[in-house]
Amino acid sequence: MGIISRGFSGRSREHNPDLPPGQFLTTDFPVLSAGPTPRIDTDEWEFTISTEKGTTHHWTWAELMALPIEDIATDIHCVTRWSKFGTSWRGVSLDTLFKDVDTSYGYTMIHSYGGYTTNVPLADLMGGKAWIAFEFDGEPLHPEHGGPARLLVPHLYFWKSAKWVRGIEMHKSDDPGFWEQNGYNIYGDPWKEQRYW
Repeated sequence: MGIISRGFSGRSREHNPDLPPGQFLTTDFPVLSAGPTPRIDTDEWEFTISTEKGTTHHWTWAELMALPIEDIATDIHCVTRWSKFGTSWRGVSLDTLFKDVDTSYGYTMIHSYGGYTTNVPLADLMGGKAWIAFEFDGEPLHPEHGGPARLLVPHLYFWKSAKWVRGIEMHKSDDPGFWEQNGYNIYGDPWKEQRYW
């Protein structure tokens, strides 16, 4: 986690009512990562959801592909102040993955290949608000953007949309993940400009 890629710098603000405060619009897709890019073959990829009851739900890549797949069109907003409108993704809804998960805990810790973590309340993953995304703009998700699969939670700043996602662990409390322990806001609502502590 010692290498931070370029792009963590600001630009001047733009006046656009569709932009959250403090954001500027870009047509690029900047690559921002903390640490080297993991390369995970889909034959080795696995996704899990672990609960407080000791139950772990597993999906292989083939099992994920067999689930209902959704097309997602959404704007995305990075805490480093860039926003990108009208992005297109394909993925599996977290509502589908949590369908048979029995938990009374209200918070999650997202785990990625490479060791990254981020915390998201369970309510922000449900109700058609989050996906495990594996395609971007009609193409398989490139490793630099989190491929083969990343979490997509577009209503929060994009650091919550963990790249190279490998699992979700249920938590009783809203414990901070990697960036949240290093000064980022515990929740990260772009419309409230919840960037840092």
